[in-house]
Amino acid sequence: MTDILSPERIAGFCRPAAQQVAVKIVDETGSTNADLLAALPRLTTPTLLIARTQTAGRGRAGRSWLSEAGKSLTFSLAWKFNAPVQSLIGLPLAVGVAIAEALAMFNVSVRLKWPNDVLYQGRKLAGVLIESASAGHVPHEASWAVIGIGINMTVNEQLAAQIGRPVASIPWLAELDQDMLMATLLNALSDALVQFEHEGLGAFTQRWNALHAYTGQAVVILDRGQVLQEGVAVGVDGIGRFVLDTASGRTAIMAGDVSLRVKEN
Repeated sequence: MTDILSPERIAGFCRPAAQQVAVKIVDETGSTNADLLAALPRLTTPTLLIARTQTAGRGRAGRSWLSEAGKSLTFSLAWKFNAPVQSLIGLPLAVGVAIAEALAMFNVSVRLKWPNDVLYQGRKLAGVLIESASAGHVPHEASWAVIGIGINMTVNEQLAAQIGRPVASIPWLAELDQDMLMATLLNALSDALVQFEHEGLGAFTQRWNALHAYTGQAVVILDRGQVLQEGVAVGVDGIGRFVLDTASGRTAIMAGDVSLRVKEN
């Protein structure tokens, strides 16, 4: 991995929507999401926080996100929306599309797994954790989203064993100019967040479904390890629910503490 990761170089590669973002880099922290959530009362502009090493990374539903310095990208983006928190439903899907479209610029073809995973060759390449908070004196007028993203690049056997589930590894990503890679991701995310605020999830559902990893496959939806639903995966609807065809008809699942798995024969 290049040792640069320079705020100035990243900003130099940014398009207009991303140029408003303050870029900060720290050598080590517990969680970039936790840091930005704590800083929200003081933020006056969208802020990207990148950690070279993250020691207490968090995933969805309280899970840990394990990573090693120089072998993954771990960062969070705090973004203010002129809309209430409730309007951010479906934002993880838009973020997944943005990540996929950014990686495609480096000829990395990924697929999306509902509600917030990015897969490469069937294994998890990236995860997204979004935490939101009301902003301003009148809570319903505006909101902040802190978008945490972890992207695996080089995963050795020891780290894979710690993670305990299949994870993707694309070692050559770590050899790219990391400032260029980070700016490409920031450009895609910034453009997507502007579009999401103005057009909503509807601008992303067709793009997400085109990238869906499991269209037409038999899947199960698990809630705390118990089967909640099973059927054939269709995709997502206009409000971000996962749609599947079951024995009793078509149904839609709203994201919560649920997991999607391919059904074993």
